Amino acid sequence: MHTAVKHFGKTYGSTEGARQQLPHVVSSVMEHDSVKLPLQHLVAESCAEVTYVPVSKVTGQVSVADVVNAVRPNTILVTVMLANNETGAVQPIGEMTERIRRLRRSGHETQRILVHTDAAQALGKMRVNVQDLQVDYLTIVGHKFYGPRNGALYVSSADVQAPLYPMLFGGGQERALRPGTESTALIAGLGTASQLVADNVDKYAVHMHEVRDYLKRRLQETFPGRVHFNSEFAAETDVLPNTCNVSLLGKELSGRRVLSGCRKLQASIGAACHSHAEVSAVLLSCGVPPDVARNALRLSVGRETTRRDVDVVVEDLRQAAATLQGS
Repeated sequence: MHTAVKHFGKTYGSTEGARQQLPHVVSSVMEHDSVKLPLQHLVAESCAEVTYVPVSKVTGQVSVADVVNAVRPNTILVTVMLANNETGAVQPIGEMTERIRRLRRSGHETQRILVHTDAAQALGKMRVNVQDLQVDYLTIVGHKFYGPRNGALYVSSADVQAPLYPMLFGGGQERALRPGTESTALIAGLGTASQLVADNVDKYAVHMHEVRDYLKRRLQETFPGRVHFNSEFAAETDVLPNTCNVSLLGKELSGRRVLSGCRKLQASIGAACHSHAEVSAVLLSCGVPPDVARNALRLSVGRETTRRDVDVVVEDLRQAAATLQGS
């Protein structure tokens, strides 16, 4: 985002029309705060304008047509996540990027639009190929795929086609783009974790899909007629194989209260880093009713999660719910 704003000013700010406009960004209503809050800051500081496209209540995805229609002559960046961290819905990034590129090639009155995707949630659960996505920038974080707590930014080509401007100054490290001594251990750990994903992601995905589906069956058996899966969409929507966002129906069963009563389950009611939120804005944007969204539990399985683990967790949930409902 910093790069997009700087690039707009350096490349297009010299023209009469650009001097009268702020750089414009297109994003979605379901972005993680790591994207959403910097965008809000840019708007508050009068450094940029932002359009947030909605999410389909049927597919859980942004509409490519909505993204394209939101583009203006001063649009400099489109940033939409690859897969949502709460619902697992995979977004049509490759199609979106192709349409944006075609928009410019067809003579639409706009400069080259930079495209970024937040792939933090996707990596390790599905194949991620930057050539297929055609994006200029892609961000990942190691702890999402059993790596260290660091991350990386993919840049397609650090030139005028995909520029990169430093935010911090004070050293020549990282090609003078980010000062500070690099952590060799973290870099090596991220590289090893990435290689394991590249070699094994299909196997990982099959295992997680099987265990996640078993989790859903056990929830339905344990809470007959009282579960609502918030991460089920139209048949054409791909959903990450590890994600099960579920609400236990009942006015006493808010997600926060249920988790407080669990002795073994570790989960969240929305984005894992948003412990303060009572109701997920992402679920509301996907059309989940407020009383159902309030009861949401974001359950995720991993590479080594077993059916036995699922049985333990479901029993933990059963006991917590029974206590809250006085039975």
